[in-house]
Amino acid sequence: MPEIKVAIIGGTGVYNQSLFSDAHEVSVDTPYGSVSMMEFEYNELRVYFLARHGGGHSVPPHKVNYKANIAALKIIGVETVISTAAVGSLNETIPPGSMVVIDQFIDLTKQRPLTFFEGDDGLVVHTDFTCPYCPELRQTILSAGGRIKQELVDGGCYVCTEGPRFETPAEIKMMKQWGGDLVGMTNVPEVVLAREAGLCYSTIALSTNYAAEISGEPLTHSEVLEVMDQVKPGLDRLLTACLEDIKGKFNCSCRESGQYWPKGS
Repeated sequence: MPEIKVAIIGGTGVYNQSLFSDAHEVSVDTPYGSVSMMEFEYNELRVYFLARHGGGHSVPPHKVNYKANIAALKIIGVETVISTAAVGSLNETIPPGSMVVIDQFIDLTKQRPLTFFEGDDGLVVHTDFTCPYCPELRQTILSAGGRIKQELVDGGCYVCTEGPRFETPAEIKMMKQWGGDLVGMTNVPEVVLAREAGLCYSTIALSTNYAAEISGEPLTHSEVLEVMDQVKPGLDRLLTACLEDIKGKFNCSCRESGQYWPKGS
């Protein structure tokens, strides 16, 4: 069995990885709940595909069990995680259809469990987020995109809202003033928990529409899915290229936070 374990977390419109015919389902029990995912081998990697919203988009963003998902990946020995996320664009230079390898986030969520480090064991941990996404994994994704000639936007600030409603024009105006480029509903706390677990984590954000008022039209979930259908072939090629370029562990500091990850998790 390959020793290098990589996970892909699929967001809206990315519910399976049909490229790999030998995939089979596995279930992992965690203190936060049981998690099902697909497992397959590719390019001497052991790869796990986890649908963030469950089959057929059955779980809304504010009810995704983020702690169970990340804990499950940690428990089975995954060290590298590539996530995908459908987003609205706040930036006219990032039109629908764009793929953005984000490098910053702003958290506007309100009611989600945000950390593994609740302090119940007497341990208070303050995790550094100067560089929220693994810099080496980000570069791997960007390089893979260059190799297959898939245009990628290098960097962008993702604003995470609670959902499941879309944002108001006033909220979008505020986010733009804060320096936000994209808005979505799932990257937090996923990115936070991944860093706390010591995982190398990066996100490919897929712009599916302009946000409220910028587009000039009411927002619908169906338009998100329509654009995702259009960009998914390119995303599949990009993910495959990334798997081909991952050769081992990265020489980054992401794993350092994992030393505090609750051993009972």
